[in-house]
Amino acid sequence: MGMAAPAACGNHSHISRKHIYLIITSVLLFSASSECAQCRILQCNSEFVAATLEMGVIGGGGREGGNAGYCSALRSYALCTQRTAQRCRGDLAYHSAVQGIEDLLIQHRCPKTGPTVQPRPLPQAPLSGDGCFYEKAFVKREGRTPEYLHCGVFGDPHIRTFNDEFQTCAVQGAWPLIDNQYLYIQATSSPTRGSAYTTVLTKITVIFKNWRECAELQIYQAEVDNVPPAFVDGSMTGSDRRGHQSLRVTSRDPGRHAEISATHIGTMLVVRQIDRSLSLSVRSPRAIVESYTPEQDLQLCVWGCPVSQRLGTPPPSTIAYSHCLSVLPVRDVYFQACLFDLQVTGSTNSSASAVAALEDARAVISDPKRIHLLMGRAGNTPASLPMVVVISVLAEILRRALS
Repeated sequence: MGMAAPAACGNHSHISRKHIYLIITSVLLFSASSECAQCRILQCNSEFVAATLEMGVIGGGGREGGNAGYCSALRSYALCTQRTAQRCRGDLAYHSAVQGIEDLLIQHRCPKTGPTVQPRPLPQAPLSGDGCFYEKAFVKREGRTPEYLHCGVFGDPHIRTFNDEFQTCAVQGAWPLIDNQYLYIQATSSPTRGSAYTTVLTKITVIFKNWRECAELQIYQAEVDNVPPAFVDGSMTGSDRRGHQSLRVTSRDPGRHAEISATHIGTMLVVRQIDRSLSLSVRSPRAIVESYTPEQDLQLCVWGCPVSQRLGTPPPSTIAYSHCLSVLPVRDVYFQACLFDLQVTGSTNSSASAVAALEDARAVISDPKRIHLLMGRAGNTPASLPMVVVISVLAEILRRALS
């Protein structure tokens, strides 16, 4: 959809009070929402604002073409809210946005059915030279190393998300941990012996998606008592592309440990078997982690487990507290996970999952201050990239409105 003619900029740059109110209300309510990561209404807000900015039709326009573009953006906004509706029940920012969209559709006489804004294509790194070496290409392009994020899943299972939130989940069956443009990871949880409420990881499936000239589709799968040092086709590397193998599996303890590197996306995975459960550690660049679409809205490593599936830590016994403190002296989330697992299983061997998860975190988190995630800070994360985008756009809109 083309930009409006210069002569019409005056009309198309007009900002309705309703448009500004909708964005301000959504941002403020979202900031106060305790379940913002689950709801994802902020991404819908930022996509709508970005779309209207690109078209030059903020707040609608007096010309027919501008209004058509604005209506398309509103329909896309409505569609985005519908996709996240189930996860946004009770979220004030979500319900405010839905009502605001309805009002704007009526105000601008927009049909509820019709064309929507086509999603912008994801930027692709150049493939010349070091194009299949994510970190090298990033340093050459940006002059700095990428920001790496960590997700750990272990024990009952416990999840440390990419946003440094920590949760204990009661999820059963197969759930996506990561689902983006380059990578899909699914974990299967089964009830622990003698308990209908607690679960452990029993199977992990990893799919590396085909990516241009660097990697062909490849699958890795691990189960309890079978953590293979190879992909499902028996190979330990991906196919040779551009004279380089982007995917590689190594192991220090075949059958119980596997490390998978994907240099084309700068990502490292570690799969372990601890006692009778599996664990997973992931290190991936922020740009890769955030390369998902609105349809990919269920990712435990990104949003955590559903609210209805979260468990609290039961009061620990003196034995559990003393044992966990002896193997995990810092009273962080790994210490809490140790307490939970020991209380549930009654076995001191269960603490090994938390100990191994902490070691995996140490291996991939470069900042020592971020390794021990304390319970008081878990979930109190800095503003995410979408929040920064919305705030920046909001500031620009207000600046134009006042100028």
